[in-house]
Amino acid sequence: MTIIKRLAAALFALSLLAMAGCASTPTQNSPGGYVDDAYLTTKVKAAIVKEPNLKATEINVETFKGTVQLSGFVNTPEAIERAGTVASGVEGVKAVKNDLHVK
Repeated sequence: MTIIKRLAAALFALSLLAMAGCASTPTQNSPGGYVDDAYLTTKVKAAIVKEPNLKATEINVETFKGTVQLSGFVNTPEAIERAGTVASGVEGVKAVKNDLHVK
């Protein structure tokens, strides 16, 4: 009976370690968080594609824990502002870091 208890305790400890490995940290996303961020990135890219004055191929979009980062080069300062406005208007976006620059 003690072997079964030890085996059960060992399996329990291993399961706790496995769960801790899936937790998010300040610099790393959890698996669920990664999926959420990928979904947000897709939604922001789709919103930028719909904008006639923005060239989606020149704007990079990355998301980490709900914060969207825009980077790349655009033709006008207005395009920088518009891209930030479009990104922040997407549902689920917590913040936008707009690192776009004029060519």
